[in-house]
Amino acid sequence: MDREKLKLLIAEGEGLAVEFKEKYTPRIDRDFVAFANTKGGCIILGVTDKGHIVGEKLANKTKAEIHSIARNCEPPVTVSRISQVDNLVVIDVPAGDEKPYSCSSGYFRRLDAVSQKMNHKELKLLFQKTAATPFEERINKDAAWDDMAKDKIIAFFKEAKIRYNEIDPKSVLGSLNLSKREEIKNAGVLFFANEPRKLILQCQMTLIAFKGTGRVNIYDRKEVQDDLLTQFNEAILFLKKHLNIRSEIKGVNRQDICEIPLEALREGVANAIIHRDYSMRGTSIMIEVHADKVVILNPGGLLEGLNLRSFLNVSVRRNELIADMFARMDKVERIGTGIRRMRDAMKNAGLAYPKIKSDVFFKITFMRPAYSLKDTKGAGNGTEIGSEKSSEKTLNAIRADKSISARKLAKMLAISSRAVEKHIARLKSDGKLKRIGPAKGGHWEVITG
Repeated sequence: MDREKLKLLIAEGEGLAVEFKEKYTPRIDRDFVAFANTKGGCIILGVTDKGHIVGEKLANKTKAEIHSIARNCEPPVTVSRISQVDNLVVIDVPAGDEKPYSCSSGYFRRLDAVSQKMNHKELKLLFQKTAATPFEERINKDAAWDDMAKDKIIAFFKEAKIRYNEIDPKSVLGSLNLSKREEIKNAGVLFFANEPRKLILQCQMTLIAFKGTGRVNIYDRKEVQDDLLTQFNEAILFLKKHLNIRSEIKGVNRQDICEIPLEALREGVANAIIHRDYSMRGTSIMIEVHADKVVILNPGGLLEGLNLRSFLNVSVRRNELIADMFARMDKVERIGTGIRRMRDAMKNAGLAYPKIKSDVFFKITFMRPAYSLKDTKGAGNGTEIGSEKSSEKTLNAIRADKSISARKLAKMLAISSRAVEKHIARLKSDGKLKRIGPAKGGHWEVITG
């Protein structure tokens, strides 16, 4: 390995195919089998987890021990090269041809930047999955280096907080395992091509906002036919646009809070991009906003042999390279806990767990806390003002506390103050509610009958 490539790897940090070690220890066997079981990679000795160089010298005794440890794995792991580059030691371990590999501590694989021990279920699923070359790993024969966009590499470096001045697509894609022998993999096209859909037709995401609760009346739609980072960012902007945001004052600062926790939505969008089956032609990731729910739908259900009951306790990904890229940008957790984090975020917000369904498509449904879309120009004057169910929730809250303020109602129902005002106006117009006394000091009266 030359100095410039090593410098780039250190700048990019640990990942699916790169592991930093401050110094050599015999426990390196876990990383050997992890790389052999996944996609191969290199171990750099003399670098801390945070990328600080402390240095390591390669003694003959150490080199002999490394080869001995590799031979003692079951089956033996191939170490293709051990080299001293300046004051660092680089150990190259290719993907193995006799998977699964194990060491004295068990079976390990790479999950983003971690060598993780596998349980029996993960072991069985992982090697069912690796029987054929995944779509993201396949060489895209139509892709040329002139198709790669430097500005997209710069955008990725910015998101991943990578400081490196030389933006050479061949070096960058090679170091990120997105190319092979100077040919570009599909994953490289999905992230860095100028026009990825010209090379992979199904590289797209569809964003739709509907009136009401059915899939009939569309009032906003956007097709995103660009790279995966752009798809992620456009999806989050679309969700923010069409969901209610309320503000809370904490101390001297104002905090904007989305009716569905943004943390959960981000995990849902990232999950769809990472786990999508990109080999399914004529398909698209779908993100739908309805008056009562948000639905995220991606082509490709659970991997064969995995069911929804075991899904929370198993970390197996369809697209390891794509997952690694999103982990580098801190869009997902590196340990593969996305679904659990979604559930926790919803629970902490006092909302129902997202509903998950899997067949040919993987579907996550987030129920909205109140039936009210944002007031949208041109959307008509039906569901965007609020449904009868939302007004009924408002009425029930007033029954429980006849002196409740509009601000407190908005917080309780997780909707905007403006939406509360519209519900109250509707209830007054329907003869179900009236105000007794002034705005301050008065109270509400619910009219029955």
